[in-house]
Amino acid sequence: MFGSKEDDVFENIKMHLNAVEDTLESFRKMFIEYINGNISRAETLLHEVEKNEGRADELRRKIELMLYAGAFIPANRGDYIRLSELIDNIADAAESAAHTLIFAKPTIPENLKNNLIMLIEESLKTFKFLKESALALERDVDEALKLAKETEIQEENADKIEYDTLRKIFSDENISTYAKLIWNQVITKIGDIADRAEDASDHIMLMAVKRR
Repeated sequence: MFGSKEDDVFENIKMHLNAVEDTLESFRKMFIEYINGNISRAETLLHEVEKNEGRADELRRKIELMLYAGAFIPANRGDYIRLSELIDNIADAAESAAHTLIFAKPTIPENLKNNLIMLIEESLKTFKFLKESALALERDVDEALKLAKETEIQEENADKIEYDTLRKIFSDENISTYAKLIWNQVITKIGDIADRAEDASDHIMLMAVKRR
């Protein structure tokens, strides 16, 4: 169905998705260590987040160069360039959340640990649907559409947990104003992971519709 150049692009898209997933997994581990009070371990894991995000950036640039070099017909190149940018934004959001958490070091709200862990698990689950949707573009556009819609549904689930967690934090008199402000930033950035996965799924829907 595709030529060798296109196959190479798809292979690098898979590698890019894996690098973004590795960034998210490193952030998840870092976040849980922090929530459990293992601050020094969380600081060490920040370097793993940065390393994986850097690898994702390199792969995004490689995909763009391959597309500029002539893979796919001109009408489709812009779609894949935009998709790689949107997918890369997900890793950027995770790295940004990681930096905010480690640099500011807010007090851990003991009574909200479960909420925070549920938030990161549900936000990262959004990417899992997005990844499968992106991979499906190569073989089955109808499957890509279905999985893109699942991504949107999961993003809504993550949103509900995000808002509930923020409400609980701001209504808790035992959390300092400083900690509330920092947790607001961290939680919003974690929510951005799901939001940006949804942005990528919207673009996949457009690409899939064009190919039906």
